[in-house]
Amino acid sequence: MLRRSILVSLLASPSLAQTPERSVRLIIAFPPGGSTDILGRLIAPRMGEVLGSLVTPENRSGASGAVGAGFVAQAAPDGGTILLDSGGQSVNPFLMRGLGFDYVRDLAPITLLTTLPLILITAAEYGVADLPALLARLRANPAEARYGSVGVGSRTHLAAASLLRRAGIAGEHIPYRGGADQMAGLLRGDVPFGFTSLALATPLIRDGKARAVGLSAPMRSPVFPALPTISEQGFAGFQMGDWLGLLAPAATPAPVIARLAAAAKEALEQPALAPRLEALGLTPAADGPGAFARFLAAERAEMRDLIAAEGIRLE
Repeated sequence: MLRRSILVSLLASPSLAQTPERSVRLIIAFPPGGSTDILGRLIAPRMGEVLGSLVTPENRSGASGAVGAGFVAQAAPDGGTILLDSGGQSVNPFLMRGLGFDYVRDLAPITLLTTLPLILITAAEYGVADLPALLARLRANPAEARYGSVGVGSRTHLAAASLLRRAGIAGEHIPYRGGADQMAGLLRGDVPFGFTSLALATPLIRDGKARAVGLSAPMRSPVFPALPTISEQGFAGFQMGDWLGLLAPAATPAPVIARLAAAAKEALEQPALAPRLEALGLTPAADGPGAFARFLAAERAEMRDLIAAEGIRLE
């Protein structure tokens, strides 16, 4: 009778009754070793402690995150399977056909986790010191307006395309197979400029091999406090960076979403995590499901319009 009374009491509590009691599968939509994977494995233990459940990271990569997103979209909406994805999901619906699921209809926002500003760099030998100088040189030498990225539709691609469009410069996009290849191309002189992550750019800048000319973020970075944002250099409101966030299958109950969001926020706020996040170039931004839903809606509208204006297509 006592056990039954305790069980009835627990089930009557929305915060407990609708929190997953079994292991939670944290589906990471990208391969091991990248910033998405590292972040997932950093927050999973603490999330599990808060939830009272084992949170198990599981990589399901492919198609710019669409494989993992599709898996979670088809999972039971009970909080037992959640998705860690990046800003690519704001782009995929406008570049990919036959996904088999709908990002808006089939996935529910839990919380934004981090933002990842992009930094615009040039090879040191290119000889420009700031963004106005870079744009002036490209206008004077249109054949030099070639920029590298980590792939068609990536944030590094869209950031450069957006900036050149706003500057009134026609550019040529050179996609690479990843960030390391993109940086190698820049240092060889194949492309004179491009956007990349702070993690990739920092050692090149500190070794004098590359020069930073602008940050795509709302404010300056503590890593390079003297580097002005692109917005400060004549392009008000320019913020084309990446982000990482959590989502659940659609129809997951609101109390479960709220509990998962609170656990993620607490996991991110661990003091020991701060230097790890800074090393990855990640800025904590956990703000709950409502704010994340509004953020996603604005992101998708911006990406849709930019992709259409640039005529970007996957080969």
